[in-house]
Amino acid sequence: KMKRRFARFFNLPELIAMFKEVADIKTADMLNLPTPNAHYHNIAVKPSEEQKRIVENLAERADAIRNNNVDPTVDNMLKITNDGRKLALDQRLFDPSLDDNPNSKVNTCIENVMHIYENTKDKKSTQLIFCDMSTPAKNSKTTLEMMEKNEDIPYSNVYDDIFVKLIKNGVPAKEIAYIHDAATDVKKKELFSKVRSGSVRILIGSTAKMGAGTNVQDLLIASHDLDCPWRPSDLEQRAGRIIRQGNKNSDVDIYRYVTEQTFDAYLYQLVENKQKFISQIMTSKSPVRSAEDIDEASLNYAEI
Repeated sequence: KMKRRFARFFNLPELIAMFKEVADIKTADMLNLPTPNAHYHNIAVKPSEEQKRIVENLAERADAIRNNNVDPTVDNMLKITNDGRKLALDQRLFDPSLDDNPNSKVNTCIENVMHIYENTKDKKSTQLIFCDMSTPAKNSKTTLEMMEKNEDIPYSNVYDDIFVKLIKNGVPAKEIAYIHDAATDVKKKELFSKVRSGSVRILIGSTAKMGAGTNVQDLLIASHDLDCPWRPSDLEQRAGRIIRQGNKNSDVDIYRYVTEQTFDAYLYQLVENKQKFISQIMTSKSPVRSAEDIDEASLNYAEI
């Protein structure tokens, strides 16, 4: 029975039995592979005054659209959603003239990465930073050349901002890489090998480029989610890079950064609702006759 966007499934055991007849399903709870214990950390940061003001403006824009006071070619909900995601990540993505908020989630992430980097130097432990928005137009080598020439680097994206700040905090440039630096399969294999050996200790990338097929788990000690993707499977792919067979660490940490009172909460609510639906089917547990309960994965998103 369907009610608007919400669904309740009846005769669930029969539905799943039919589904498994045509699909080869192996869920994580069925495989029970030897993987490290993951500890999840939700890092919430306070919004700046500028972010609060802009969020209010986004709400006013949304009201105007709902009341049909704006031409859709001028402003629409897609634009508002995109602006909201940019604002939650870094206020300078919305307006480059704004100051760099020292307490932003990007800067909080950098502090955390540096703390872990210093504490695991003897083991050469590695870290991943996931960010699907504000990807670089050029590779990290170009940014490094500008730094070496003492040229001003105007703010253009989150990747370059993190790269520059990590170097200024004492991380050698050769130990940081963008997944975007590896444009071919051969270069990807070379990069992944460097991460597995610990010669590259911080790898930055998007879920699309650094998700499935990225085998760099050997020394991974921490993973950082700077933004929330649209699908639960994307978050699972991110976590799957570190919670993986072959990781030499028995315990790992996954950090998820959220800017309070912004679109971050809305995005995680979307992911939570999607995961509720998926988890009723993708499980090896014997289902009840009808179900719409919350499983562990969706609870994880709800807590965020």
